[in-house]
Amino acid sequence: MMAVTKDTFVPGFVPEHNHGSVDYTSVAQGHVHQCLDVTSPPILTADGGHIHFTEGYVMFENGHKHYYKAHSGPAIPVGNGMHVHYYDFYTTTDDGHNHHVQGVDMPAPGTK
Repeated sequence: MMAVTKDTFVPGFVPEHNHGSVDYTSVAQGHVHQCLDVTSPPILTADGGHIHFTEGYVMFENGHKHYYKAHSGPAIPVGNGMHVHYYDFYTTTDDGHNHHVQGVDMPAPGTK
């Protein structure tokens, strides 16, 4: 069996892959937090696609942190045998506010 790495271009679905992302939250009360993330392995969906689960904390900033739990959207093919997922979620409310996080994660092998 061929080894699949982050640089392998693969048509179809690649089991046991995950995605990383580096993003910033929305501005609230004059500050942002950095969000460093690695998703779960794929979760198969009824339509034959997959999504990913993620949870964690944003970076400590301005004297506090926030927690989040979220699921990605379905796979979005981006060419060269790779795909990404869109995410859109809110952090917990801490220190009287929360933050919005949205974007696309890093590409991973597979087109589905």
